[in-house]
Amino acid sequence: MDYSVFTAQSPAHNDFRSDTFTTPTLSMVQALSSTSLGDAVYYEDDTTKLLEAKVAKFTGKEAGLFCVSGTLTNQIAMRTNLLQPPYSILCDSRAHVYVHEAGGLSTLTQAMPMPIYPKNDKYLTLEADIIPNFTPDDGEIHGAPTKLICLENTLHGMIYPLEEIKKISKFCKENDVRLHLDGARIWNASVETGISIEKYCSYFDSVSLCLSKTLGAPIGSVLVGDKKFINKANHFKKQNGGGIRQSGLIASMAIVAIDENLSKLKQTHEWAKEIGKVCEEYNIILEHPVETNFVFVDLQASKINPDKLIEISDKYKVKIYSGRISLHYQLSKESLESCRKVLIEVIEEARKNPYEGKGNMKFYTSENN
Repeated sequence: MDYSVFTAQSPAHNDFRSDTFTTPTLSMVQALSSTSLGDAVYYEDDTTKLLEAKVAKFTGKEAGLFCVSGTLTNQIAMRTNLLQPPYSILCDSRAHVYVHEAGGLSTLTQAMPMPIYPKNDKYLTLEADIIPNFTPDDGEIHGAPTKLICLENTLHGMIYPLEEIKKISKFCKENDVRLHLDGARIWNASVETGISIEKYCSYFDSVSLCLSKTLGAPIGSVLVGDKKFINKANHFKKQNGGGIRQSGLIASMAIVAIDENLSKLKQTHEWAKEIGKVCEEYNIILEHPVETNFVFVDLQASKINPDKLIEISDKYKVKIYSGRISLHYQLSKESLESCRKVLIEVIEEARKNPYEGKGNMKFYTSENN
């Protein structure tokens, strides 16, 4: 087999659209040669079980369930956490489970979403956001009681403070409410703060951890919780078409991604902060503070024409197709320098020709149609 495609520079070396665009490494592909080939639907694949146990140990939970995507782990987690409707789910209005999972929150759980934009512009707080929007299960028949709260860490690259998580967790336990974490990038939060993933996860009933975002596995997420919860989640995984037969093939690559790439995340945070400093230096307005591996440029406030952003990005042969700039470990030094040049040129263009329309939030494509 010719391995040169895996030893050459990654096609993602100039791609700032998402940290999901990373490509498999040589060691990931070589891991395929020693993987098991059991049937994971029948719980007979050793490599899949090894991955699930590995992530469960990271999080301090009893069991894990390997799925093809974070959308699937989030959706089956929400369904498993809920019992008899009517009920509602309280979450951030920017949360992945609400905005980017094709309406599954309502379709698959039969729940009424209660999206809230945090008053502090960063993260939901118990006193300012959750309690005022909480619907108790007190016999009032006109509402849908809040039975699940979903948090996300990180969200738009911002880290959820542990002290606030503790408050919300305590409130949930006192009010018979389940607490789920979309921890797709909990790896980044842990690396940046030094707080262990196990510590973060100890306050949640269920947690979804992505392996393809930020860590660089080609496929997969793991849902963790207690054994009873995971057994029922596996039922919903099967119902939603998520059963994988020889999943050891992709589980083996995910194990390598954890072992080899977790230590590389800190560098992506430093790159993001450097880009954030460029924005600060040139008075480019950001939507959010730069805390981990994302920079969110406020195109509208900065009066940047999104079409010009795409045009200038293409000129420098990098993919920055919205205000969301994602940093991942396979970026090249040349592309990072080009990113800097794009931002400087695009803000200079905006000063000459300020754009008054709305920003383009098409993360993944340069097509306008």
